[in-house]
Amino acid sequence: MSRVRAAVAFLVACSAAVLVYALLRIAQRLVFEEPDPTLVLYSAHAGYFWRAWTSAYAGGMAGLVAWLAALRDLARTARAASALVGVAATVLVLASALFP
Repeated sequence: MSRVRAAVAFLVACSAAVLVYALLRIAQRLVFEEPDPTLVLYSAHAGYFWRAWTSAYAGGMAGLVAWLAALRDLARTARAASALVGVAATVLVLASALFP
């Protein structure tokens, strides 16, 4: 049973990280305009790395919450995790298509 809880927590962590990354990318694209590469003194990929690390951190926190929730009710947590996978995939596809 412990392996199943770990698998559900890992699934939630990965799905949450993907969802947070897509939402951060959408928010960054809507709120901030792209910097002029000739004026930027640091790497052009700095925004990507911040989004990636922030989403990985948020995914880790979601995985911990899922682990704790699975201790209480594994079936309910697994159902929520499967729904989260669909939501994360949909948001990622929309973010990729509408905000390249």
